Amino acid sequence: MLCDLTSSSHSAHMFLGSLLSPCPSWANWAPCGGSSRLSPTMPGSTNLRLIPPPRPCSALRPSPLARYLPLSTLAVTLPATPSWKTISLSSSPVQGRRVVFMGDDTWKDLFPGVFSQAFFFPSFNVRDLHTVDNGILEHLYPTMDSGEWDVLIAHFLGVDHCGHKHGPHHPEMAKKLSQMDQVIQGVVEHLENDTLLVVIGDHGMTKNGDHGGDSELEISTALFLYSPTALFPGAPPEEPKVVPQISLVPTLALLLGLPIPFGNIGEVIAELFSEVEDTQPHSSALAQATALHLNAQQVSRFLHTYSAAAQDLQVKELHRLHDLFSKASAEYQRLLQSPQGAEAALQTVITELQQFLRGVRAMCIESWARFSLVHMAGGAALLAAACFLCLLVSQWATAPGFCLHLLLLVPMIWGLAGVVVCAGLLACAGLKLDPVVLGAMAAVGSLLPFLWKAWAGWGSKRPLAALLPIPGPVLLLLLIRFAALFSDSFVVAEARATRFLLGSLILLLVAQLHWEGKLLPPKLFTTPRLGFSAPTSPPRHNGMHALGLGVGLLLCVRLAGLFHRCPEETPACHSSPWLSPLASIVSGRAKNLWYGACVGALVALLAAVRLWLCRYANLKSPEPSVLFVRWGLPLMVLGTAAYWALASGADEAPPRLRALVAGASVVLPRAVAGLAASGLMLLLWRPVTVLAKPTIGAPRTRTVLTPFSGPPTSQADLDYVVPQIYRHMQEEFRGRLERSKSQGPLTVAAYQLGSVYSAAVVTALTLLVFPLLLLHVERISLVFLLLFLQSFLLLHLLAAGIHITTPGPFTVPWQSVSAWALMATQTFYSTGHQPVFPAIHWHAAFVGFPEGHGSSTWLPALLVGANTFASHLLFAVGCPLLLLWPFLCESQGSRKRRQPPGNESEARVRPEEEEEPLMEMRLRDAPHHFNVALLQLGLKYLFVLGVQVHF
Repeated sequence: MLCDLTSSSHSAHMFLGSLLSPCPSWANWAPCGGSSRLSPTMPGSTNLRLIPPPRPCSALRPSPLARYLPLSTLAVTLPATPSWKTISLSSSPVQGRRVVFMGDDTWKDLFPGVFSQAFFFPSFNVRDLHTVDNGILEHLYPTMDSGEWDVLIAHFLGVDHCGHKHGPHHPEMAKKLSQMDQVIQGVVEHLENDTLLVVIGDHGMTKNGDHGGDSELEISTALFLYSPTALFPGAPPEEPKVVPQISLVPTLALLLGLPIPFGNIGEVIAELFSEVEDTQPHSSALAQATALHLNAQQVSRFLHTYSAAAQDLQVKELHRLHDLFSKASAEYQRLLQSPQGAEAALQTVITELQQFLRGVRAMCIESWARFSLVHMAGGAALLAAACFLCLLVSQWATAPGFCLHLLLLVPMIWGLAGVVVCAGLLACAGLKLDPVVLGAMAAVGSLLPFLWKAWAGWGSKRPLAALLPIPGPVLLLLLIRFAALFSDSFVVAEARATRFLLGSLILLLVAQLHWEGKLLPPKLFTTPRLGFSAPTSPPRHNGMHALGLGVGLLLCVRLAGLFHRCPEETPACHSSPWLSPLASIVSGRAKNLWYGACVGALVALLAAVRLWLCRYANLKSPEPSVLFVRWGLPLMVLGTAAYWALASGADEAPPRLRALVAGASVVLPRAVAGLAASGLMLLLWRPVTVLAKPTIGAPRTRTVLTPFSGPPTSQADLDYVVPQIYRHMQEEFRGRLERSKSQGPLTVAAYQLGSVYSAAVVTALTLLVFPLLLLHVERISLVFLLLFLQSFLLLHLLAAGIHITTPGPFTVPWQSVSAWALMATQTFYSTGHQPVFPAIHWHAAFVGFPEGHGSSTWLPALLVGANTFASHLLFAVGCPLLLLWPFLCESQGSRKRRQPPGNESEARVRPEEEEEPLMEMRLRDAPHHFNVALLQLGLKYLFVLGVQVHF
């Protein structure tokens, strides 16, 4: 954001803007790392491109305000014995300088015991805009006036945190930039003549306020140098110079009179080593040549040492650069002996030394950016074998005699054998045991028995279709997904490609139902046929209903696509504004409307789950998990809504209530997470949500019989007497049955068994949703509501094509698994994520922990991981619904008692001959098939995910 501070739009009426006028005492460059370059936005401002250095090197990352020794001190003695380790602030030459630091506490661990005086402030909370900045301002000016320092570093974090919290276009950002301008004005007023002010931004910022990638906005910042003493011989150039980030290190090292770090390959900023007077061009050229020669000597020593230790540099280019340095060095030594009248020769030496330094940097970057194709191919082959294993075992699981216990035991034995063999070979060769290599050998060993069995199956001339049973259309979609991964633009267009493939698969599912004759035509196009009974099998579904499900799915996919985040490689793309938190909305009315919509999504989600459970009567059970669904889920909704209200208006809270708001912001998310954990524990303890009633001792109402005397004389008497006789006989039989039961075991009547498994899965999903919602911004709740609706529609559409009454093992079709996996990937992008590190939502680590986690690392990693992979977590937990939902959709009277031969002409089946739908009780009747089906479903899901992420 330093570029914003130096641009005309922000600095026209600022103090820094007044400094950005042609004068000989200032310079502004843009440092970049590696092969980066600076492109200015306008005269007087710079646009810095920061690319991380190709290897660890001593570089100034923060914005330092540094005071240096007199600039005429250029005598630098290189270390007699170069150290392979990079010289940093903790090196012995710096110990003679009084280095004062004030800023974030991460420097305390980076450079322990280096600073003569330090003021550290907690900086881990990105929502805190003022703690670090206010702490620096409290000590900055008194420290400058004391004069007890040689280098003073002040690392301000308010602008960076403001970008993460509000974005670059929020009014809070304007306030922070104005504050930084006032800081620069105050520092300039306290500067002495022998002091150099260096203002630098360590990185840029995207339109969303994030950084860490390689987009133009993220790697663009500015470097501003100022001193009360004139440093430069003339007016600044109209187009500021390009300065790599690593070039700051040798420049500042020479200005401080320190040796350049041995591992640095930067190029000194030659303009800083010039004479001020225009009448001495020879002296300026000689000073620049001297600085560049010292710099080139250090780089040449590093290059010689590195090329002897590593063989990854190009030999031809290495010899060329060595000859270039030798020539320039010899010419420089000659000019030192006779410097008079050699200005043109000095310029030639300067040019050759700069070519040498830039050539070394380019060669090293090219070499260090090289990847091991052998290791990459080995990893890809290992993952491909794992995917193939999932495919094979998913087919073998349904074979007769397949043992589930050997599925775990055999791979473990072979894996341990592979580790032992690999360790023995490494020990015999005298090599170090590498845990990565041992783990890879364990994985390879565990795959060998399955691959051998697959090879044996192929040798028995089994058809390939038996080993690869994926339907043709689904296989085509997976192949398209596989082929798209080889495109260099797939990472940029992956979100759109996923939505396209999911929409294509939805259309394919609807068309497949029509092609297989599983849909009934609309009633407008059907003619009733008299005298014929409707066939009982196969079942057919309403065509308009299936078409409506498909249209609803496509609409949900399109709506979820509105919550998109643009990849950093597409600067022309604009991310959805709905991915920003409510606190970033300036208008109070708009904020209230969006808050109401988010709370409405929470209530709708809770109401939908409760209505679904009520429809299948799963809320009538007195089990603890059911009681928690009744009372715990509303409390979780209330806690989530209250936390969102506090988070969106925390900055607007009155001062007397800020402590209360801060405390509630800690308690509420922890309470919601605690309730969710308690609900999951209760569900694991008592997952069955059925209503069980004992039959013995149940109250019974006896029928009152009205006396009747004489024989019936009319039809009315018969209509009265016959029911009385029937009730009397019913009471007699019931009494005998109860007397027999009193002498036998107790019997229990259970209800809601038809949805016993799916109810537990839906409850678990609901309990997971609310803590995951807290880790996202408020408006993502609409995406989660779409997620549930989209899953519901897809499950109903998939259930229409599955026959649950056919004999044999239960199987989930491949098209169902593929659609489920694609929907998980699509939701990943709809929640504002991208598969790059800069797109990680780091704010999730501070939900419930605004002050940070101290020294703990696993908890923030868990929170950030849950935020990133929330969609995959939910779809993985809900994957069993693909198996359960067709049984759940079994309608009343879908199965009827078989008619004996000869009675096929009977057109109507009596109601008492209809069977009650067994639904999920069918799974209980065949537990082995149920277990195998779950195993097969999990392996299929892993295979489809592996195809998406592996290749």
